[in-house]
Amino acid sequence: MRPRRKPHATGRSPAGRAGRFLDPAVVGRLRNIELRARLVVEGYIAGLHRSPYHGFSVEFAEYRQYMQGDSLRHIDWKVYARTERAYVKLFEEETNLIGYLLVDASGSMAFPTHDEVVARRREDGRRGRIGASAYVDKFAYASMLAASLAWLMIRQHDAVGLALFDERIRTLIPHRSVRRHLFHVLGTLERATPSSTTGVAPVLHEMAERMRRRGLAVVISDLMDDPEAVLMGLKHFRHRQHEVIVFHVLDPREIDLGYRDEVEFEDLETGRRLRVEPAFLRERYRGDVAAWLRTLERGCRRHNIDYNLLRTDTPFDAALTAYLGKRLRVG
Repeated sequence: MRPRRKPHATGRSPAGRAGRFLDPAVVGRLRNIELRARLVVEGYIAGLHRSPYHGFSVEFAEYRQYMQGDSLRHIDWKVYARTERAYVKLFEEETNLIGYLLVDASGSMAFPTHDEVVARRREDGRRGRIGASAYVDKFAYASMLAASLAWLMIRQHDAVGLALFDERIRTLIPHRSVRRHLFHVLGTLERATPSSTTGVAPVLHEMAERMRRRGLAVVISDLMDDPEAVLMGLKHFRHRQHEVIVFHVLDPREIDLGYRDEVEFEDLETGRRLRVEPAFLRERYRGDVAAWLRTLERGCRRHNIDYNLLRTDTPFDAALTAYLGKRLRVG
């Protein structure tokens, strides 16, 4: 929902414009971090992820330098004879990991509006809050996360695919590991605009069936759907032996109802409006939200799903770096 205290801006947030989803400064901070799969995944080459399979496919993709543990039969000896350096041939299906980024592009992800983002940045700036300049709408935040993860996975020779969804899968880009594939993923994210109603659970079930080989599913969403239905969709991935990471992206005002004055809300998906006095609702609202978050977190923990609540007032690169560092230590 969005407050109607200011005129609605139809333009996208500055963070959502072309070229902003993959910040070179963020890439620099992520350069030495590896996204490791904690579970056994299907793949064909030795590397960061354990795999029960060995072999290679027929479609050549690119070379990479030989690493300890790679099979000697995959070295291109002609290249070695010319350069005295060992390079391994990579093929289209010859990856450490197959991962899909499932990014919520429903109407609720457009919260807050562009005008509200600007106002919040100014307010945080006046109060001297750290990270004020990083405050963006939920879809821009989710897109920056997805862009950084796509870059990271392709860099370590994993195959990554992208699914944009609302109440159905709107766009599906098949997984690939070649570097030029990253530009396809980034361009799709930059052209997307949040719209339509949310249907998280049906999309999760469909994607779980589409992912034929065991791999990694990264869900980036505000999860504005029935929590039990969402958990059933996530369990479907686990039933098919996929690893699942959930980034639950919420604006801080969705968590604490941090409005001081009377405000009119408009549902971004249905257009329904409601005028409320936040002071009278805040305590019960916070209790309901806390219960909702506990249901999701505990349900994910029971089924070995990696759940992470991210607030959009936390710079996404700091949140992602902290998460990947923790994942390395734990995994």
